[in-house]
Amino acid sequence: MSLCYMNGTFLPKEKAMLPVSDYIILRGVGVFESISTFRKRPLMLTPHLERLARSAESASITLPLPIEEIKAVVQEGLSRMPEDCLIRPYITGGDVFISGAFPASRLFILFEKVQKPAPEVYSNGVLLLPVDGGRHIPGVKSIDYMFSYSGYAKRGDAYEILYCPDGEITEAAHSSFFLYTGGTLVTAPLSRVLKGTMRDIILQLASEKGMKIEERCPLLSELAAAEEAFITGSVKEVVPVVKIGDQVIGSGEPGPVTKMLHYTMLEEIVRWLE
Repeated sequence: MSLCYMNGTFLPKEKAMLPVSDYIILRGVGVFESISTFRKRPLMLTPHLERLARSAESASITLPLPIEEIKAVVQEGLSRMPEDCLIRPYITGGDVFISGAFPASRLFILFEKVQKPAPEVYSNGVLLLPVDGGRHIPGVKSIDYMFSYSGYAKRGDAYEILYCPDGEITEAAHSSFFLYTGGTLVTAPLSRVLKGTMRDIILQLASEKGMKIEERCPLLSELAAAEEAFITGSVKEVVPVVKIGDQVIGSGEPGPVTKMLHYTMLEEIVRWLE
């Protein structure tokens, strides 16, 4: 079962339509979020919607509804879904562009069955493909993911591409990236990457565990000596990374720190449910 909220109405996803004049179609102008539910409760709903509002503002797109009203729509949609789902609110550029801004934006929200990664992704780990590039406007969660998909053609066994401009690792195509090296958990600073909600949870848990944390861009040159690596996201949670390009990470198997953080997150997830 899939639903779409649009123009004040819930309807089957396949019946939802946008005019071809919307800038999300004409020029790829739009921002969105992906919010997973656990036990029919959304994970970090407020932080997700606050990030959606920041993304819209940074893209000069007018917020079509206040955050609290969007939150109410999300909760109403959840009540109509029979199981846990993935919630994806989109704000489009609309049909009007005036003085460098998009004042006539549209909101639509998709409610679909959530598709978690296969069990072997967690038991075996994944390979990331490093590329010399990065996302445009990293702090904005825009709909522009073309580079992340076209990059797969270079290597079919890659789970995602990994942005590594000038040898600095920032983030993966759809995830935050962490490197565990020399007893320290390293991840790129918010000045370089999207403020991931699962990133925030993992940093909070690592701090509570007394782990040493550095917010800086890990380097490709550090990979050979690193013990572990993993990526995080609202749907994928914590995915072990065992290889980056041709470089094996640590033992080549999911490591104990990655497993511990993932287990702890699942055990304590109620702390972040709304």
